[in-house]
Amino acid sequence: MSTIIIHRSIALIFIVPLLWGCKTPDNAIKTESKSIPASYYNSQDTTNTAKINWKHYFSDPNLIALIDSALKNNQELNITLQEIEISKNEIRARKGEYLPFIGLRGAAGLEKIPRYTWRGAVEDNLDIKTNPEVIESQADYFLGPYASWELDVWKKLRNAKISAVARYLSNVEGKNFMVTNLIAEIADAYYELMALDNLLNIIDKNIEIQHNALKVVKQQKEAARVTLLAVNRFEAQLLNTQNLQFEIKQKIVETENRINFLTGGFPKVISRNSNTFNELVIDSIQSGIPSQLLINRPDIRQAEFKLAAAKIDVKVARANFYPSLRISAGVGFQAFNPTFLVNPKSMLYNLAGDLMAPLINRNAIKAAYSTSKAQQVQTVYNYEQTILNAYIDVLNQLAKLNNFSESYKTKLQQVEILMQSIGIANNLFNSARADYAEVLLTQREALESKMELIEIKLKQMNAKVNIYRALGGGWN
Repeated sequence: MSTIIIHRSIALIFIVPLLWGCKTPDNAIKTESKSIPASYYNSQDTTNTAKINWKHYFSDPNLIALIDSALKNNQELNITLQEIEISKNEIRARKGEYLPFIGLRGAAGLEKIPRYTWRGAVEDNLDIKTNPEVIESQADYFLGPYASWELDVWKKLRNAKISAVARYLSNVEGKNFMVTNLIAEIADAYYELMALDNLLNIIDKNIEIQHNALKVVKQQKEAARVTLLAVNRFEAQLLNTQNLQFEIKQKIVETENRINFLTGGFPKVISRNSNTFNELVIDSIQSGIPSQLLINRPDIRQAEFKLAAAKIDVKVARANFYPSLRISAGVGFQAFNPTFLVNPKSMLYNLAGDLMAPLINRNAIKAAYSTSKAQQVQTVYNYEQTILNAYIDVLNQLAKLNNFSESYKTKLQQVEILMQSIGIANNLFNSARADYAEVLLTQREALESKMELIEIKLKQMNAKVNIYRALGGGWN
């Protein structure tokens, strides 16, 4: 009876600290909000331009070829693909942690026991000393398998694997978001290149016009109809326009090189048909409804998977407060002579179970748990911010499409009027009915308005690109 009491007392001595070590803090997890307005500008049409394949959305064959090349050769995209492979290997590593570890162990050793030690004195009096197989320098050989297995009682290891899966999916969505942005960046640069070509063409034509005007003014000066001041003003305007010409040429070089970098190639001339730039039209854009952003936008899906991983990380960190149970086992043969290794009497085996729980100084575990909770709250805010940013992004691009379309119409009317004014001003000046300053002003205003018209057209095309990106198109 007393033996039973002793055994129970010993059990209580070990169990009570283990139960104390299992005490865990609260498991409060912040819940994210997925609320989003029901529509854009009161439209309930669910047709969404984001579903259109990018090869159909961008019809220019030169642009399609550039995007195709970028999706294959862009270095940053290829780096991201390798990060996805790394996260895939992380899943395999986490999965292996909750499976048994089995290995094969072989060992050989030699030991000389000093006679005048406790162990040497004891062994010197054993009967085995008379055995001729035993010598003073004793060898030791071992061969056999072993295994260890941590029982995932609290699902800590399985949750770690699930978290790794969520992060892998997050990386995949990150790659999709990069694809969307890469397509948009190349399209923006391509349209900018076409706009720069048109600006250069306008400037070249104006330089020719201003050259002719300068010749006329010089002839009039020789005829004493104007002064040297008029000649200088016309010549200064020509030099200013030539300076713009060099600036545009530099921008063309830089834009071409940016496209070449995005496509993963060394600098070369970019094929394009810039003559059609002003004729480019924007097809009807269907924005769908805001809730579709949760599915179509890769950055929102990426934030969602990061949030899922953060929630699971909190559970993993909380499980560290519980005791861990590990089972280890081994079987094999051990002898001082290799010939005895196959002897059944040389067999040995062991089986052990370890139950460990944190008892004192749990500060590291508490800190890790607090960190995981803070990171989970952080990912909630990041997720909600990503949704808000996506919604505002769509609204901005829809407004740009509408406003720049109207702006292009009014600017086109202004250009037509100023082009007529140039002819009128030149005729009046040649007939001495207008001052040279009026001619210069009209030429400058016409040049500026034609350049602004190209810039507005470029903003229109940028809005076409960016609304497709904002809605989540391009990656699927």
